[in-house]
Amino acid sequence: MAEAVDLMKKMLIIGIAGGSGSGKSTAAELIADEFGEEVTLLRHDDYYKAQHEKTYEERTKQNYDCPDAFDTELMSKHIAQLKSGKAIECPVYDYMIHDRSDKTRRIEPTSVLVIDGILILAEPSLRNLMDIKIYIDTDADIRILRRIVRDVNERKRTLESVISQYMATVKPMHEAFVEPSKKFADVIVPEGGHNQVAMDMIYNLIRHHLK
Repeated sequence: MAEAVDLMKKMLIIGIAGGSGSGKSTAAELIADEFGEEVTLLRHDDYYKAQHEKTYEERTKQNYDCPDAFDTELMSKHIAQLKSGKAIECPVYDYMIHDRSDKTRRIEPTSVLVIDGILILAEPSLRNLMDIKIYIDTDADIRILRRIVRDVNERKRTLESVISQYMATVKPMHEAFVEPSKKFADVIVPEGGHNQVAMDMIYNLIRHHLK
């Protein structure tokens, strides 16, 4: 119990939000690479709701960019557990089948927890758990180009499906939920992990916490 209390005092929770393709995951991964075992990453995407009852065709047509697509209640519960020094079994989302996998990933509490996702600043239950709230602000044309490259190369989507999804749900949901959440950020970073000055500032904040 003493160890759990100690972890609860020491854990620094950093939230990194921004539009799809903004560079938020790159920034989160750079932090993890810089600090190694001191940092744990938790992604909102892994908390997409399970849709086992739907066909593949039905799942491809779902809106994955609105708050209702995520099991934010479970993610908030898991963050609270990590903060109290308890390990969690994090769900794993499979982009190839547009559904939650049957697998889970065991995550142990560490000194720093970095969470990333397009809507994490829009959700009060997540936002209120964060010590530092960061919004990655990147031009829309850059974001869509990055999304096309990622989804075609890594997630084996067709160019037509990526563009169709972007116009139908990604763009309108960004304007309705993601962009407005920027007002909750403590720090707004242009270009995400490509902004070395901003990343160095974040590294220094973490180093100060770890002393």
